[in-house]
Amino acid sequence: MRFHRHRHPLSRRWTAAVLLAVAGLAVTSLSPTAGAAEDRTGGAGVTTTVRPAADEDDGADCAVPDPGQQPSRALLPDPFTRLDGSRIGSTDDWRCRRAEIRELAERYVYGERPAPPESVTGTVSATGITVNVQDQGRSTSFSASVELPAGSGPFPAVVVLGGFGADTATIRAAGAAVISLDPYAVGQEGTSRQNKQGAFYDLYGASSGTGLLQAWAWGVSRIIDVLEGADGSVLRADATGVTGCSRFGKGAFVAGAFDQRIALTMPIESGTAGAPIFRGVAGEAGAQPLDSAYGEQPWLGDAFGSFTGNPGGLPVDTHEIVGMIAPRGLFVMENPHVDWLGARSGSVAALGGAEVYEALGAGGNISYWSDVTDGTHCAARSEWQGPLRQSIEAFLLGSGTAPDVFRIASGKAGDLAQWRDWETPVLTD
Repeated sequence: MRFHRHRHPLSRRWTAAVLLAVAGLAVTSLSPTAGAAEDRTGGAGVTTTVRPAADEDDGADCAVPDPGQQPSRALLPDPFTRLDGSRIGSTDDWRCRRAEIRELAERYVYGERPAPPESVTGTVSATGITVNVQDQGRSTSFSASVELPAGSGPFPAVVVLGGFGADTATIRAAGAAVISLDPYAVGQEGTSRQNKQGAFYDLYGASSGTGLLQAWAWGVSRIIDVLEGADGSVLRADATGVTGCSRFGKGAFVAGAFDQRIALTMPIESGTAGAPIFRGVAGEAGAQPLDSAYGEQPWLGDAFGSFTGNPGGLPVDTHEIVGMIAPRGLFVMENPHVDWLGARSGSVAALGGAEVYEALGAGGNISYWSDVTDGTHCAARSEWQGPLRQSIEAFLLGSGTAPDVFRIASGKAGDLAQWRDWETPVLTD
């Protein structure tokens, strides 16, 4: 099964910023109780399930103003305020506001994500996927293995980054295939920032300022390209999830944020450079410091180095990256027993991002769970099995309802009210 994919003809562009007045809008709020499950519904009182977008980035045609020099702020940026200072007022406005957040995330946090490549070819079988990419006069390739669930296909699939920490038994029992991708084939660890290696850097240069997390996310997108070009007899192209634990949870988080074709994103214990807010981990006792995460591996883009001692200078934070995933399925799993993982800051990111889900009428599509008893890093936990299965059924199989639950460990419960000075608008349809 082979195919050829063309580059999207549109690309984001920078234009001059024009300051406009901020519109005052009504408020909705979300305040789950720490340590307890909360069921939430969107819209007219029913759980909202949203299919992924047809394109990797549906805001590629949006004009994004040059952010210029942004003032430092200790509190979280307002996800609903455009770079020109105006606030969005409708759900349709979110598409181009999301494009602004995406640009900020690339420019200051993860590094540039190239436009879809000129050509992607590949094969899909019951046991594996091959990926061949050509772009800018260069070529590269990598592969992934496939494990099918019982029954007859075609099956939805979850891309598992890194091969540990993900509950693949539950994924397959729920009816989804497992695509196992070795992230190091796409972006290797243990290299200097000026000598990055792997399939992504074969194309875009060893000295690229793009970090490994974005490279790994790019690799997931190229697998989806191959699925889209196949005949669909083995795996469905319109029903793909992504997960991973620890550093690979960071990669899964970025993959789900940057590719809107991903229907379900499930980061596990992602820690600093993953879901937890940068402004929070900087002051959370025991959490991995920003300079440590930046220096441990080239996970983050090179530009982030300017903010390791000043996260308030970032014009974006991870609650907005959570918002980039909205309204698609998201299930964030965290471990409150390992301080290094910054679960308190993770809960704030989820709560802040959930405000975007609520504003879009899809509050039931985000779930968060850190209230677990086993503190072993990247263990398969019984508490997560139910919501994991529900998430797969709702977002990949199109049956049942999403978990729609927040269970925040009482000892690692962040308070969103302490981190924001903005209110959540009621967006018109």
